[in-house]
Amino acid sequence: MGLPPGQRVAEHVPFGLPEFAVRPEVPDRPAVTVTGLVRRPTQLAAAELAGLAGRVELRAGLHCVTTWSAPDLCWSGVPFAAVHAFLAERVGVRGARWVTFGGLDGYRSTLALEDALAPGVLLADRLAGAGLDRDTGAPMRLVAPAHYGYKNVKHVCLIEYRRDYDAGPAGWKGHPRGRVAREERSRFLPGRMWRPVWRALLPRARAVYEAGRARD
Repeated sequence: MGLPPGQRVAEHVPFGLPEFAVRPEVPDRPAVTVTGLVRRPTQLAAAELAGLAGRVELRAGLHCVTTWSAPDLCWSGVPFAAVHAFLAERVGVRGARWVTFGGLDGYRSTLALEDALAPGVLLADRLAGAGLDRDTGAPMRLVAPAHYGYKNVKHVCLIEYRRDYDAGPAGWKGHPRGRVAREERSRFLPGRMWRPVWRALLPRARAVYEAGRARD
């Protein structure tokens, strides 16, 4: 399968907004808070969600909005559609159109609920046969291959059902849907116009991010 529009192959290495470069400590018993448009907000053990029926393995790429792609990664986890079905019964989801995922590092991103429920969207806890660690997003991470990397939240500890879109830390730089095939790189300007901008900024962005991680 070819790369999405405007992407180039690169190694899969940690990358993101510089303010989230420091890796969070993962609790011995990580939990996920479920809140927002639910009748019974609750907190569940991450292991309970990871242990739901229907686990799958998925080979898919990770596509960064800055135009690099790490293809053919092997993820293992539970489809978010199965997680949502479990939560709908457990907490009573009502009237939600969007779902925000938050991480232990404070980062968060929002997907349209219909996108989150699509095939291939996982809460993954394994990569290439190994459990996730602080680098790869322990205890679990959102894997949404049809969406740019800024939608793929690591260290998931929050699921918030919402009526309205929340731009989160990505702000204007993100797109509400963030679909790779449509080059929804930002709410402003066609996606192809962002390609040279991000390619020019990427070396500096990587350097700043790596400097942040060096302080960890």
